[in-house]
Amino acid sequence: MNFETDHDLTGTIRHLFIYPIKSCAGIAVEEARLVESGLQWDRAWMVTDMDGALRTQRELPRMVLVQPALVGDELVLNAPGMPELRLPTAVPSGAQNARNASTRARVWSDTVDALDMGEEAAGWFSRYLEVPCRLVRFNPECRRIVDSDWTGEVEAVTQFADGFPLLVTSTASIDELNQRLQAAREQTVDVRRFRPNLVIDGVESHDEDRIDSLYIEAQESLVELRMAKPCSRCPMPDVNPDNAAVGTQVNGMLRQYRADPRVNGALTFGMNAITLQGEGQWLRVGQRVGGNLSFD
Repeated sequence: MNFETDHDLTGTIRHLFIYPIKSCAGIAVEEARLVESGLQWDRAWMVTDMDGALRTQRELPRMVLVQPALVGDELVLNAPGMPELRLPTAVPSGAQNARNASTRARVWSDTVDALDMGEEAAGWFSRYLEVPCRLVRFNPECRRIVDSDWTGEVEAVTQFADGFPLLVTSTASIDELNQRLQAAREQTVDVRRFRPNLVIDGVESHDEDRIDSLYIEAQESLVELRMAKPCSRCPMPDVNPDNAAVGTQVNGMLRQYRADPRVNGALTFGMNAITLQGEGQWLRVGQRVGGNLSFD
């Protein structure tokens, strides 16, 4: 098999990101393991209100300044003006998993089983965000099924992501947005605004919209990701990840050229994806990717 001649377009993985806590800062990584729910550790934790409903940057933009790190067997959190918080990454089991640790959490219209991370974590987030909070972990024994209207016969699962296990965009798509922002004398932005998992290089702007599957040359076998649904955009791309300031320039520009008829005219940027093959493989920056164009 010749990777270049077998695909209409080829490129490489430019960036990989994981977001351990939903709506908090991401971590740029050189490699990430592809698991059933997406990239390992991605959206495994979530901040909720006292009734279990998700809290996000939409209401609390300062969440973007909570910086997680995975250090050994701990999740380490830092935020402006706060002491460092260290939490175990291991899922409680046996005597550790007391009955009062089990809870329910709501991600939009989905209610799932979760594990409460305790009073120290709840107090830390409540003090920092200045509203009552809990921190929960997705219960790995729970299966949150992705909307089959977009996945067809494939049963895909995710954890606390909005709706799909992976989000793919390209450097060219960001470059085009920034060219348009510069022409309008607006501040340019970087890819962190869109919270992707994979950013691909070497393709044309929004080529990710026009392919059915993305193939990745992993070390042990070929990975195939299906581009399932355009990613509709909320106000979060207008939150500056460096200072949590909220602007209007990103969505204002997207309104000029990214109204998408596939999702009833919503503004879209990037593609939600599911895994068709390659679970267990390691994705790495620099790996080759390929896809075949589809204009249906």
